[in-house]
Amino acid sequence: MIKIGVITASDRASAGIYEDISGVAIQETLSDYLTSAHEIVYRCIPDVQATIEETMIELCDNEGCCLVVTTGGTGPALRDVTPEATEKVCEKMMPGFGELMRQVSLKYVPTAILSRQSAGIRGKSLIINLPGKPKSIRECLDAVFPAVPYCIDLIEGPYLECNEEVIKAFRPKQ
Repeated sequence: MIKIGVITASDRASAGIYEDISGVAIQETLSDYLTSAHEIVYRCIPDVQATIEETMIELCDNEGCCLVVTTGGTGPALRDVTPEATEKVCEKMMPGFGELMRQVSLKYVPTAILSRQSAGIRGKSLIINLPGKPKSIRECLDAVFPAVPYCIDLIEGPYLECNEEVIKAFRPKQ
């Protein structure tokens, strides 16, 4: 079974002060995209760098998630430390993901320049940091997801198949 991790980094959502609509948005978007049988491994945790790092390591190394998608903690606020956690646990950073996500978001809001979305590789796992708003999550995933299945192929992960009526994965012709 293909495993995909979803992490929401939010002090308030993890404390039950409000519902985690961002984590739900990621799960719904991935369900729309993927035809491959998959299991979501979900965590809602506080904005604490050590906790974010530990959770990423758990999902990549112990749970065997080929893809870990995060939401929250990518802005300039003092408690926003998801990109730092991602950089700490990854062997390779993939700056093109963040560049494209900011470029897409700038079409909608000038504050996209404040976002610090990033992505990186840990072993055979791709970690992608998304913004916190459900609408922005979908816009960003629509932009970067066509490259995700091939990236996972290159790091020797499982073969992800997509619903081509929703999103078309790019793989070079053999």
